[in-house]
Amino acid sequence: MDYNDYNYISTDYNAHNYRKKKKQQQQEEEEKEGAHCRSVTDQSRDMARPMEDSHRRFLQTMMANGIVDEQSARTLCQYCCETHNTQHTPDKLDDFIETINSKLQPMFMQIRKGMSEDNGHQFYALVNMAETDVTRMSSDYADNELELFRKTMDLIVCSENGKASSTDILNSADTLTTKKLKKSETEHLLNRLVHDKWLNEKRGEYTLSTRCIIEMEPYIRSMYQDQVKVCHICRNIAFQCQICEKPTCGIKIHNPCVARYFKGRAEPRCPACDDFWPHEIPEVRRPRSQSKR
Repeated sequence: MDYNDYNYISTDYNAHNYRKKKKQQQQEEEEKEGAHCRSVTDQSRDMARPMEDSHRRFLQTMMANGIVDEQSARTLCQYCCETHNTQHTPDKLDDFIETINSKLQPMFMQIRKGMSEDNGHQFYALVNMAETDVTRMSSDYADNELELFRKTMDLIVCSENGKASSTDILNSADTLTTKKLKKSETEHLLNRLVHDKWLNEKRGEYTLSTRCIIEMEPYIRSMYQDQVKVCHICRNIAFQCQICEKPTCGIKIHNPCVARYFKGRAEPRCPACDDFWPHEIPEVRRPRSQSKR
């Protein structure tokens, strides 16, 4: 075989690869276009799906409560369907909620799903998407109260354990640029924030509630870009979590995600760097309805 033969084979091989790559690119573009068309079709189908009285009753309850856990949402969905003689499909809760969301979209509202950092249970929250920061709370709280809430968020987000002590919050109240709050007023405000499900309190330490994280996620991600990290397992924002102690790794994992990920493993190792995971592995906490079975 002479040089020309080798040159011919090489040219033919390159041309074959080019055609193969071109065909692959074409297939990928067709798949993307098909996925886009399916997405548009799904959205159109959701928009065309009528919202019935069962959906309206469900929405009214969500507006009154703001947030409910998954089991309560399933029970509520069943109740609404049975009350209004609508077919109830237990495993179609997300489809049921998506019908409501399709009608809420023009009003910049959405029922959004999120996880509790405390126990790993799923929750549904009614979210106002038009306002992305704490100004969404302006109808319920005064300017100086909102400023203190922002300072409380600063303390929690910038802490190592995702918590802020009542002492630190009381001290930050002295630095308000708006109208100062007395100690009694600050304590009353903290009780209101817990009652309204913006904060959680346990033994004098405050954390961001599930509702707050779900509703404020865009604001938190934009305001605390350097401080916020996501859970390596579920990819959601992580405040209360365990951290890999290897300096070059340092990934965060929610405590409930830790429990699920390392369950049944003889030797827990970091899913990112494979270093030994030195923290205590918590138990998986099941929802009440499952734990009773």
